Amino acid sequence: MRRRDFFKKTALGAIGASVLSPFSSFAGRFTDETLVNAGRAKNIIFMVSDGMSIGTLNMADMMRQRKEGRKSNWLSLYSHNKVRRALMDTASANSLITDSAAASSSWGGGVRVPNGSLNVNADGSFNKPILQKFKTAGKSVGCVTSVTITHATPAGFCVNSAKRSAEPAIALQYMDLGFDVMMGGGQEFFGANKRSDKQDLFTKYQQAGFTVLKNRDDMNKLTFQENKPIMGVFHDGGLPYALDRENDAVLTAKTPSLAEMTKTAIQQLKKNKNGFVLQVEGGKVDWAAHANDPGGLIYDQLAFDDAVGEAIAFAEADKETLVIITTDHGNANPGLFSGADANNNFDRIQTFKHTNDWILNGVDQSYSAARLIERIEFAQGYAIATDEAKALLSHYEQLDGEGLYNPRRLPFQQLAQYQRKHLSIGWASMDHSADYVELAMYGPGSEDLKPFIKNIELHNFMLHTTGVQA
Repeated sequence: MRRRDFFKKTALGAIGASVLSPFSSFAGRFTDETLVNAGRAKNIIFMVSDGMSIGTLNMADMMRQRKEGRKSNWLSLYSHNKVRRALMDTASANSLITDSAAASSSWGGGVRVPNGSLNVNADGSFNKPILQKFKTAGKSVGCVTSVTITHATPAGFCVNSAKRSAEPAIALQYMDLGFDVMMGGGQEFFGANKRSDKQDLFTKYQQAGFTVLKNRDDMNKLTFQENKPIMGVFHDGGLPYALDRENDAVLTAKTPSLAEMTKTAIQQLKKNKNGFVLQVEGGKVDWAAHANDPGGLIYDQLAFDDAVGEAIAFAEADKETLVIITTDHGNANPGLFSGADANNNFDRIQTFKHTNDWILNGVDQSYSAARLIERIEFAQGYAIATDEAKALLSHYEQLDGEGLYNPRRLPFQQLAQYQRKHLSIGWASMDHSADYVELAMYGPGSEDLKPFIKNIELHNFMLHTTGVQA
């Protein structure tokens, strides 16, 4: 191919100050010639299993087959040849290994930005987030997540912020933007008792015309008759891990599942005759990967898969909805590894009652080795050795454990190492990877997906597929 023809056919965006960076990339510019189905989709449901390595997708599918006798919803789409598939390059502007803020910003703003920022370039300039563009075009928009609604992945579709950690400020931005449905965790960023400025954002949202939801019962009482925007914040921090929620009647009653939030959001958004765009994030998949927590990882991936089922069911009936299913990056690269007992070990996870997070956060310095062994056996059905229990308890004296989303610095990594002989699951790290990741599309416009793309190309893909001007 001639050099001139190559650059004519390659998705490129505006060249800015980042052009000299070895990690820089450009927003994809799609035209009606390259997107034959431009303008075909009325709605988009963009689904993100945050931090999902291929081993996570694989093990969740195997678990669903062995426990329920059916394939996962995601892999069933592959088995029945219902989707177009691609690999996606996930790098950020300053690293081959992205964080969630830069990754979501690549989709949200169409430009690779430095890790840690939300649609803010290295020179301080802003990229307009995609939900703002769709809102301006007359579509209803929203996000649902299993972590805080102000977290990096939903925020990357919504706002500009130099720091992803500015979640109290992001909570205020959402109110001014007036998005139609926002649901997840993060009550500490909305309640006056935990905000440093003591503002009661729940009251402010109500005064601004929002319907405020604080628990699952509030959500289930929605009638969908009013056109008021919805802000649902159901828990301090992220929502409970799916496995812990399923085995705790109080958590089940109080907090909705990701699939329930997804179904509710679709019911609210679909009323708009101009269509809607919804982002759905399984954020606790990433948190479990950072913790090397097998029960947290697999069951939250299955909870995400249930949400995929809701999205596909709607799209199959609707015929005007493009469903995009992907992840922002790999994390920890877990896998089931060979051994004579691998099958039986993996099947133990079918009867898990609780995650490693539940185990370790319920332990303190008063625990004996025998009591810790008993707690683990109750939660997960196997017994660790006495010397292993003592080694875990020693970390409660200095609290020196590693991993993100581990404020108490508990020994998650060491527990995962002891679990390997019981579960046959191993981990490469406790952090993000540079792996190319799975991307699948179902519905109108999916025919235009190429086998390999960069994350930023999805921004203009979504705009053009819905016929919205950039």
